[in-house]
This record gives sequence, structure tokens and C-alpha cells, in this order.
Amino acid sequence: MVPKSALRKISPIVWEIPRSYRSDMRVPARVYASQSMLEHILLDRSLEQLVNVATLPGIRKYALAMPDVHEGYGFPVGGVAAFDMDEGIISPGGIGYDINCGVRLLLSALTKSEVAGRNAEIGKTIYREVPSGVGKGGMLKLDLKEIDAVLRDGAERMISLGYGFPEDLERIESGGKLPPADASCVSEHAKSRGADQLGTMGSGNHFVEVEYVSAIYDEAEAQRMGLFRHQICVMIHTGSRGLGHQVATDYIRMMNRSLASFGFSLPDRELACAPFRSHEGQSYWKAMSAAANFAWANRQLITWEIREAWKRVFGAAESLDLLYDVAHNIAKIEAYMLDGEKKNLVVHRKGATRAFPGQPVLIPGSMGTGSYVLSDCQHAMEASFGSSCHGAGRTMSRTKARRETDASELLRELSEKGIAVQAGSKAGLAEEAPAAYKDVDEVVSVVTGSGIAKKVARLKPLAVIKG
Repeated sequence: MVPKSALRKISPIVWEIPRSYRSDMRVPARVYASQSMLEHILLDRSLEQLVNVATLPGIRKYALAMPDVHEGYGFPVGGVAAFDMDEGIISPGGIGYDINCGVRLLLSALTKSEVAGRNAEIGKTIYREVPSGVGKGGMLKLDLKEIDAVLRDGAERMISLGYGFPEDLERIESGGKLPPADASCVSEHAKSRGADQLGTMGSGNHFVEVEYVSAIYDEAEAQRMGLFRHQICVMIHTGSRGLGHQVATDYIRMMNRSLASFGFSLPDRELACAPFRSHEGQSYWKAMSAAANFAWANRQLITWEIREAWKRVFGAAESLDLLYDVAHNIAKIEAYMLDGEKKNLVVHRKGATRAFPGQPVLIPGSMGTGSYVLSDCQHAMEASFGSSCHGAGRTMSRTKARRETDASELLRELSEKGIAVQAGSKAGLAEEAPAAYKDVDEVVSVVTGSGIAKKVARLKPLAVIKG
């Protein structure tokens, strides 16, 4: 554990562990957190993991932790790190097992008063349309040729098959497709795991949530995005399912076998990595890009399923427009100013959301509490490699949450708040209890207070659909 005495206070909500803390650190480790949040962060291994990240070859400027940080695999969840393309590495642990887990927000023209009393009906209809749960298959069953096309073209492939509109692609990070993708770098086992999982939500913290805009903080920005008070929206949170998990598993094993040949001495084998320019690094880069494309295709097909459900409930005249889709487990090549020179870096975001100029930043909260739409601040490009938090962030393990949560009582509490719940199991519901997460309002306050992003709107839930 990193002691509190090791942290240097940069501002009331920015803290730094200097390079001098440990002899193998190449850069400082920087944490965004309020005083009260910091006390909790110090209780797990997340800052120790962040220090470990700061030792990796080719890391630039600093290793970063967003305010929703918590212990993860290798890198902490909520971690951001940028690596030189020539001297640096790429690490599956810096992206996570659920490659391109991300969030998508759909906007309707309906208001809260117009859907009053229909929360349960909406939730049940979406639940029937969007398969959810561990290993649950969807409506499409892909052969190897078809899955290769999805891995290559991402959301674009779904549009070509009729599951959406061309304008959807304009509102997805990277257009819903990473060109480095190479299906040949994805194992047959990974492909088989994904063959029937397009259009499915999965389990864990993944969800579909029907929400309404409860507050507007920036009228001009909200208007630009098409948001208005009491507007009904639908948020989707899921990723690359079993395919992405298998890609991570395959390459973590490969990289661990190759560490000696790279000459790396890592403080934690969970940081398994390869030089970005190496054969292993490039193979993973292409496989990760393919899995990211699969995730964008998945959220696109789920969008089509929800649009179909929406028509069944409200009629064919009512539509759902895509505001934005953003990844929060991914690596991207991006350009930043370093020492007066613009450099392309391999930016790892694990549980962190890109916050680029002109782009909505989508921050889901814990179940039943609410979510945020933020917009960029230029400061993020200078301070955090264009990154923000990705959600509330866990404070409690799933095992502990199940042990300490009465699922029936949780359902009653949510019902009293006017929130309809559709869930595959009470155990799965208990794992995602609000008490297992940080306060999303405080997390967002740290992000906005640091100048990384600014608040545009807050959303409150009306119906929650989970695996």
C-alpha cells in the first residue's frame, strides 16, 4: 500500500506521488481526488498499481488516476497512461478484459410527463428485446466469414446490414471503427465466443437504462447536443463480451511468455506487455482494435433492438437519435505536445473516458442514482491526455456487495423512487447496489473542479435493465 505521506498535494483535488518515491519509477503518478475520496482510495492497491504503471518502458509525463479509481488487473481501473510509439509498450492490462466497454446515449423527443406510468412497460419491452446475462446469445449467429467482417468494419458493418442509419456513424468515437483491426490476429476461440453475442448486454455492471434529463447546467451546450429538461433518454453500457475477454486472455499469456526476450523486469506480472513496435505488440494492437470494432457493432445492434422496442411501446412515429458513443477501455494513438513538440503516443485508458474538443463525455452513475453528460475543456488535452472519469467507481467487491445487500429491499427502495427494474437475478442486482459505488456527484465534481470537463446535464433513471 502507498502511504498517505508519499503524496504531494498539487491542489485540493490533485495529488502526486513523485518519482523519488520508488527508484524504478520513470515518471510521477498523479491522482485526481477530493480529500475524503483519497482516504478511501488509500485502502486498496490502486495507488500501488499506479506506481507500477509509472515504471513501464516509454511512459511519458505521468501515470494518471481518475477520481473513480479502484484496484484492477495490472493497471488500476480509472487509470490513464501514454507511451512513446518507438520506445514504449502496449499492455492488455492497461485496457482491460472487456475491450471497448463503453457508453452510448440515445435521445427521444418525449418528456417525462409523456411516459408517466409506463416505466415498467418500457423496461419489460427492452428486456425482452435485448438479451442479457452471462454467456447469453443474441439474434445473430455469425460464421467465421461474417464475424471477420464485423471485426474489420465494426458499427459500419451493422449499418450495412440495416441495423441503423449512416448518420449514427458520425456520432461514434472513431466512427465506430479502428482501421488497424486484423481479424487474423484474433484466435478462433475468441471468435467462437463472440459468434452469437452481438446485440447482447452481458452481466456485471452492464445495463440499459431509461432516464430523463433532471438538470441542465450549460444551456448553450445542451442545446447544441439536443438535450432539454425532462427529455427521455436511453443509456447503453456494455462492451465486447466474451470475444474481448478472450483476446485479452490470449495476449496476456503470450506476453508473459515473451517478457524475458524483451528484457523487461516488471514489478507485477499482471502488467504483461510488449514493445509497441514488436511483433507481439503489433499483433495485440490489431486484435484489440478488432475487439473494439466488435464492441461498437454490439452497441449498434443493441441500439436497433431498443429502437424496435421503442416503436412497440410508443408507435412508429417516435424515434431515438444517437447523441454519442464513447469507449472507456481502449488504447488509441493520439498526438500531444511534449516538451514543445507534438508527439504521437499510445494512450491507454482503462476505466477512463476520452474528453476531446467538441465531444460529449458520458458518465454513468451507479444503479438508480443518475448519470452525467459533460463536455470537454481544453485543459484536459494538457493535463490528462484528453481523459476524464468513466463512472462512479467501485468501493466494494461484488462478493461483499452480495453479502451486504438485501436484493428484495433494494428493489423496494428503487420502486419507491419510481424506478422500474428488470434483472436476470437478485444476486446480480445485489452486486451492483449503489452502496458498492462511489458517489457519482462527488466524482464528477472532482473532474469539473480540476478543469478536465464541464457539466452539461444530469440524468435520472426511470427504468433499469440488467443481466
